[in-house]
Amino acid sequence: MMKRFGIALAAAAFTMVGGAGIATAQDAQPYIDADAEAGAAVFRQCSACHMVGPNAMARVGPPLNGIIGREWGSIEGFRYSDSHVAAGEEQGGVWTVAIMSEYLENPRAMVPRTRMAFAGLRQEAQIQNVIKYLAGFDADGNEVDPAPVLTEHYGGDM
Repeated sequence: MMKRFGIALAAAAFTMVGGAGIATAQDAQPYIDADAEAGAAVFRQCSACHMVGPNAMARVGPPLNGIIGREWGSIEGFRYSDSHVAAGEEQGGVWTVAIMSEYLENPRAMVPRTRMAFAGLRQEAQIQNVIKYLAGFDADGNEVDPAPVLTEHYGGDM
């Protein structure tokens, strides 16, 4: 009886101290296992408006260097729509893997009246691949290992 109580108490403490974050990190695994090269191919659909890499700059849309873990609407000098800013505040202010995944599936559902003309990606593998590709760039456009980025920024409470 005492052993079961100790296990229950440990589980409760684990959850309060951040156990939910560890469980959420497991959710990042499909993105860690995704194919960044295939994601680069998917990103070509985005490249008419967005750039990544060392020389990335704003086009119709902002550069996406360091997008995973970045605050919404944070590229200095880029004019974001009011609906984009409002949606960012509603979503918690930071681009997590989970939020980016939902956004890429249907941008207009998350950000009504967005200027972004992209209809979204319908295949989960494409979403996972492009998110892994984007997570492979830091804020300066340098290539980085995407796995720690994907794990750290999977959900809002990590």
